[in-house]
Amino acid sequence: MLPLSGVKILDLTQFLAGPYCTMVLSDLGAEVTKIERFPGGDDSRRLGPFINDEGYCFAMPNRNKQSLALDLKSTKGVEIFHSLAKQADIIIENFRPGVAKKLSIDYETIQSINPSIIYCSISGFGQTGPYSQKGGFDIIAQGITGFMRMTGEPGGRPAKFGIAINDIAAGATALYGILGAYIHKQNTGEGQYLDTSLVDAGLAWTVWESAAFFGKGEVAEPTGTRHRRSAPYQAYRTQDGYVTVGAGNQRLWERFCIQVIERPSWAKSGKYVNLQDRMDNIDELEKDIEEVLMQQPTSYWVERLDDAGVPAGPVYTYDQTLNDPHVQARGMVQEIEHPKLGKIKTLGIPIKFSKTPLQIRKPAPWLGQDTTEKLKEIGLSDSEIESLYDEQIVFDKYREEAVTKEGK
Repeated sequence: MLPLSGVKILDLTQFLAGPYCTMVLSDLGAEVTKIERFPGGDDSRRLGPFINDEGYCFAMPNRNKQSLALDLKSTKGVEIFHSLAKQADIIIENFRPGVAKKLSIDYETIQSINPSIIYCSISGFGQTGPYSQKGGFDIIAQGITGFMRMTGEPGGRPAKFGIAINDIAAGATALYGILGAYIHKQNTGEGQYLDTSLVDAGLAWTVWESAAFFGKGEVAEPTGTRHRRSAPYQAYRTQDGYVTVGAGNQRLWERFCIQVIERPSWAKSGKYVNLQDRMDNIDELEKDIEEVLMQQPTSYWVERLDDAGVPAGPVYTYDQTLNDPHVQARGMVQEIEHPKLGKIKTLGIPIKFSKTPLQIRKPAPWLGQDTTEKLKEIGLSDSEIESLYDEQIVFDKYREEAVTKEGK
């Protein structure tokens, strides 16, 4: 049995923040039903690459889920949602604030029919505050939180993170909030409302940067790959690429000087002896270290650094990462069979449970793949379900294809 087996979740989210949260919950064993509009569905379904008219990007954060395509702007569609909500433990949505209320699927409405519901809203700026009504994609949040002014090279243009960092931060924040609320519900029977945002969640991750500002008024600026408080702690150029060096304390610095680059004098006297000296002369330190490291390839230096016990590694391109033997050995690249995409690769599960190991049990669903099944679960008859399809209240992208095959 998986940790969240038996927990029923209705997922009204799209793109990445919400789907990332519900992906992890589904990996943990929860039964996650995506409620999607049609004919487009989750907006991430529009993102390529495409195979057989199905988007690969959607497939990544939507594994282990079911899809019910439902018209929530219709009275019957809302009634169906309310029936599902009566049986649910958790609802997660990422509409712009106010939209859920207009659709009559907001927390107050759902609580009146299911008092123990845990209901989580994820938005760009949160449900309150002067910016609450603004739209908020990841790039907007990266700008507002200052991330783009502390990323990249000194003197360069603002730079975004290489991944959708605020989306993932909001998804992870919603995740631990939901798990905390679920433990509270287990202890008391009480549900509750949770509100997080891309801005709040991302800002909460600026731990060192906030310390520097609150403690000394320092405003974080771009430092390339450098650490703001430690050196050598960055990527250095080698003969054929870059190597990361994490000589983050005095003992490691001395090992680096003596055992790795064979410059023992740097550890004993001169301008690099202690951490403050190294930070005061960090530009010269980078230049001097690179003069040594550029004499040999990255693999040579990684081996020497490893032998000396100094944390280090190569600076990979993403394809090199996915093909690295350690990444492969940790099961971080998995292969699964998708009914439309065929055999696909996906990222593995990053946490390993000793008693209840998690599994990728099924691929992401096509739009409306589980519509009929979910309607039967709330007690609708075959004729009632057929009428809902005819009235375009519900949808299954490949239902007509399946019906044709059955007819043959």
